[in-house]
Amino acid sequence: MTTLYIDGDACPVREEVFRVATRLSLPVKLVANGSRPIRPPGLPNVELVLVPEGADQADDWIAERIARGDVCITADIPLAGRCLARGARALGFKGRPWTPDNIGGALAGREVAREMRERGLATSGPAPLTKEDRSRFLAALDAEIAAAKRDLTAPPPRAWVAFE
Repeated sequence: MTTLYIDGDACPVREEVFRVATRLSLPVKLVANGSRPIRPPGLPNVELVLVPEGADQADDWIAERIARGDVCITADIPLAGRCLARGARALGFKGRPWTPDNIGGALAGREVAREMRERGLATSGPAPLTKEDRSRFLAALDAEIAAAKRDLTAPPPRAWVAFE
């Protein structure tokens, strides 16, 4: 069964995920380290998982458990890459699906921005979520769940082999 994992401390679309998961009878793991107060939604299909405080604790918990046929909702690009490496799907808060085709460029862009910050150059954070972003997220979430369910019934992908 497809499980939805939410990188929960800073997720602005939790309520949307809960509604979709409840409609589709899917389990949700809301993973957080408690750095921000999160109230459990009181839904039978949603489990709040509190991990110890510390860098990447929630990411590590998700990456160790997510599997093919699951979906992770996160804005954390390295976590999205780890989920993809395990055969799962990953979706950003604004509805951008992370794929093997776009994750490398996103990781590289993240490194460039980090380097710029270290040099003292100003970089902007993410823009606030709009109604259009939420709508795009909901459509993308439905599509990713459908694709994840297909992943469960399809044969596993063949490993890529370099011919050198």
